[in-house]
Amino acid sequence: MSPILILSVVLQIACAVHVVRTGRPMYWIFILLVGSYLAIAVYFFAEVLPNLGNSPTARRAVRGVRNRIDPEHGKRRASRNLEIADTLDNRRRLAEQSMASGDYQQALELYRKSLTGLYTTDPHLMLGLAQAQFALAQPAEARATLEALIAANPKFRSSDGHLLYARAVEATGDLDAALHEFEALAQDYPGEEGRVRYAQLLKRTGQRAKAAEVCNEAIKRASLAPKYYQREQREWVELAKRELQDLA
Repeated sequence: MSPILILSVVLQIACAVHVVRTGRPMYWIFILLVGSYLAIAVYFFAEVLPNLGNSPTARRAVRGVRNRIDPEHGKRRASRNLEIADTLDNRRRLAEQSMASGDYQQALELYRKSLTGLYTTDPHLMLGLAQAQFALAQPAEARATLEALIAANPKFRSSDGHLLYARAVEATGDLDAALHEFEALAQDYPGEEGRVRYAQLLKRTGQRAKAAEVCNEAIKRASLAPKYYQREQREWVELAKRELQDLA
């Protein structure tokens, strides 16, 4: 048996023992047995390294790795917390996890249940409800929820909420109103999604020259931004480039 294989077996056994002794989820043992060195590295960074220090970066890395390996982890944990204590915060966290995992119906029900009493017009809960409604292909309901949100909370501001409202207005077929919302959104949305969606709507309504102008603006803004911004916005910049080619 080669030294590399022996080392792999030793490390797999050591990690498996660590799983059992520290009460980690038992699925790690299966992953370790199947994945060899890659699984060992993932386990080390996800479960061992964070205990060596409590830096925010390490915690974010753990969440990222864990979410890729076990996407339902956060939802299960939030569900357990809600079973222990049916509080507003626990319902909200489970609703957020349900949205993240694609269980939009559960998220909708949780947000509706939370919007009672003193929290009947809570803007963050209303925004969550609208997001669930839109995800469930209910744009008219999402639009109505967001309009009620603004009526009850005129000083509330949310870039994501504004983008959702513009998309809901467009999805209900009110294109003139949607153009107005997207035009305003494109001025200060913290990312290129708002501008690219605005360009797509301009193209849809026959304003191709204006659409190309907005695409070029999105591409230029990203090219002048820091590297981290370019990485974050790569998907939308690439889409802007494709739209620009189609508009040529």
